[in-house]
Amino acid sequence: MKIYTKTGDDGTTGLIGNKRVKKSNPRIASYGVVDELNASIGIVLSSKLGKDIHILLTKIQNDLFVVGADLANPDLKNKSNRVTSEMTIYLEKEIDRLEEKLDPITFFILPGGDLIASQIHLARAICRRAETNMVSLSQVETINNLCLIYMNRLSDLLFVVARTINKRKKISDVAWKK
Repeated sequence: MKIYTKTGDDGTTGLIGNKRVKKSNPRIASYGVVDELNASIGIVLSSKLGKDIHILLTKIQNDLFVVGADLANPDLKNKSNRVTSEMTIYLEKEIDRLEEKLDPITFFILPGGDLIASQIHLARAICRRAETNMVSLSQVETINNLCLIYMNRLSDLLFVVARTINKRKKISDVAWKK
């Protein structure tokens, strides 16, 4: 099978269910940013990480394929490849696990520190953009609301992962200065 089909040469792409839409459609923009987020996490995974972080980010990459598939399927009656509340619960448990070893936050933290932590902060910013695009999409089409909840929680998790990486490398959080 060839990678190119030429079906998108007219500026359209296919959704699940064989519907074709313009590539500028908010639905395409939404799952496109999810794909960008997944790629940014892939960059992080090419680095040396603790085993727990590697397992966590690999699971998130797989879950992001589910998010993309969910967004690519406008037929909400079709229940295959949908984001579930269990996916968000997993993120919450991981946030709690990682936060146990972090100091409480008493100031706004600048994104940065170790290169890997900085890349995670960039992934977090991409995650926020994906969530914003999904909100825009939800204003014109109905989507699975669990996608929004998952992405909101994922950005929280990525923040905690960045702080965890910095702490493990003995790099302190840097406070925002007014």
